Amino acid sequence: MNQQATSSDYGENTLIDRYHRRLDYLRVSITDRCNFRCVYCMSHEPFRKLSHREILSYEEILRIVRVGVDHGIRKVRITGGEPLVRRDLLDFLCELSALDGLEDLSLTTNGLLMGDMASSLKLAGIRRLNISLDSLKPLRFKAITGVDCFDTVWKSILTAHDLGFSPIKINVVAMRGVNDDEISDFAELTRSWPFHIRFIEYMPIGKPENPMAGPPLLTPEIKARVEGNGPLVPVASSRSDGPARRFRFKDAPGEVGFISAVSEHFCGTCNRLRLTASGQLRPCLLSDTSLDVAGVIRNGCSDEEIFDLFRQAASMKHERHRIGIGDTVRETVSTRMSSIGG
Repeated sequence: MNQQATSSDYGENTLIDRYHRRLDYLRVSITDRCNFRCVYCMSHEPFRKLSHREILSYEEILRIVRVGVDHGIRKVRITGGEPLVRRDLLDFLCELSALDGLEDLSLTTNGLLMGDMASSLKLAGIRRLNISLDSLKPLRFKAITGVDCFDTVWKSILTAHDLGFSPIKINVVAMRGVNDDEISDFAELTRSWPFHIRFIEYMPIGKPENPMAGPPLLTPEIKARVEGNGPLVPVASSRSDGPARRFRFKDAPGEVGFISAVSEHFCGTCNRLRLTASGQLRPCLLSDTSLDVAGVIRNGCSDEEIFDLFRQAASMKHERHRIGIGDTVRETVSTRMSSIGG
């Protein structure tokens, strides 16, 4: 995917960072609340949740996204926490999907509430789903998530498939000593279903460290284990694919993908910004650098001032993150993943 661009290629108001990457993707966290307590995302210890006042209203989010879309944002993903726990989500999604110029609206969920909402989500404009699923074994699933609901989540995935959501991407955080013995089983799903199984390297972001995970399990080893099921055929990437390197088994309806944030960073093609539930615009997941959009909006700003924050965020994007060159993620990111929107 070639992201090299200049403002003259797309117009003066297009978001282009210092390294000529065109930024047309915004990930929007609408809540820090979640009905899971996954070991790699949040601690089982109590932590302060954002108050109602601290969280952006739907009206504020719509305004921010509209300004972004007016200046080149074409793809939006709704995340959390768990986005399906927020009230009145469907009405918000309907308004969001109606924004002129927005080409792609997707959702990341843990799937627990999705079964009953899947049909309504599709009517609201969601076409693509990312579903977190780190084990196919019910007891292990409970140990990772803190909730005994594997069967409900799996049923939700099949309901989404029956309704025609495509693609359905299943995100698997690969952790040594936790779920690495299931890599082959996850890959094998792609021979029976058109799912995109995406193995994600565990990123030790924020605090505390995942108490279950052993030494890092990186893409080369994950891919070698998948290839134990049979040869992988590369799948050509498109501009909207994101960071996954895509493969499939011959004649399989589904795909296998690898997201290598640690072993082989994909910063050179990063096209995204992040908006947190509290209204902070972040240039990078793996940095605490942020701009306070909520504060500016609540002081009565103009749309041009909002766009100026987008421009500032673009100018603050680094060439790459610091994993693998001396610093750990934990040294540069203190915010919990559940508050950022992964």
